[in-house]
Amino acid sequence: MAFRSEKLGTCQCNRDPVNSILFQMLNSGSIAKTNLQQHICNPNRECPCDRSRKVLLKHPEVICKKASDVLLKTVTFIQNLPSFYQLLQDDQILLVRRCWAPLFVLGLAQEQVDFEWEDLSMPSLLKKILLNQSQDTSDITLTSDTGVPFKEVKKLQMFLHKLWSLDICTKEYAYLKGMVLFNPRIRGVRFPQYIQTLQLEAQQTLMEFTSVMQNMSHVRFTMMLEALDILKAIDSEVITELFFRPISGEINLEDLLLETLFYS
Repeated sequence: MAFRSEKLGTCQCNRDPVNSILFQMLNSGSIAKTNLQQHICNPNRECPCDRSRKVLLKHPEVICKKASDVLLKTVTFIQNLPSFYQLLQDDQILLVRRCWAPLFVLGLAQEQVDFEWEDLSMPSLLKKILLNQSQDTSDITLTSDTGVPFKEVKKLQMFLHKLWSLDICTKEYAYLKGMVLFNPRIRGVRFPQYIQTLQLEAQQTLMEFTSVMQNMSHVRFTMMLEALDILKAIDSEVITELFFRPISGEINLEDLLLETLFYS
């Protein structure tokens, strides 16, 4: 398995086109129409190669340790909210299951956890056979599910850099986390009206705080809300795969969080 480091947004369409096509043909089991001509990517549009492109952390031993610290601080944040424990436990569990990932990402931003990634380059099955790297073809497996989609990592980094550009303070992060945790739109909660009240309290406090800090201007508050829209599109499975799978394996992260919050 070979890895290559890339800068965010670098196109891969012109890299090793023959190997890429061979892999697609072998992996799908059918011969599809292919175009060997290289194309020029438009920087204002999504590059076709990004749709199937997968990446990994470049330094997982360092970043995963930082991610674990952020997760512990996320748990501590929830534990220090008296209003959270006033909810029914069923509602508490639903909120944790649906909101831990965006809370964690806000924690990454607050702790200034930046990370580098590298492309996952799948070895060609044909190349393995031709180079006699495996005596038995039944031993050859193509782990196409390894790594995370590049477009998801791009969304995550876009969100982090958006928040860093706003230079958000500790209090603002706390209010943002309150808005994210108390989400009345989560399906199945028993008392959405009360949860919405808690969310609106956090939102109102954030708006008042930012307006005082910015001479009654709501521009900063609006920019934070826009950033939260990006956060909604970040997949929790991507977070688990990118930051925790390298060190935790197949452990169920949601169950671990619930055990820490309610049974420890």
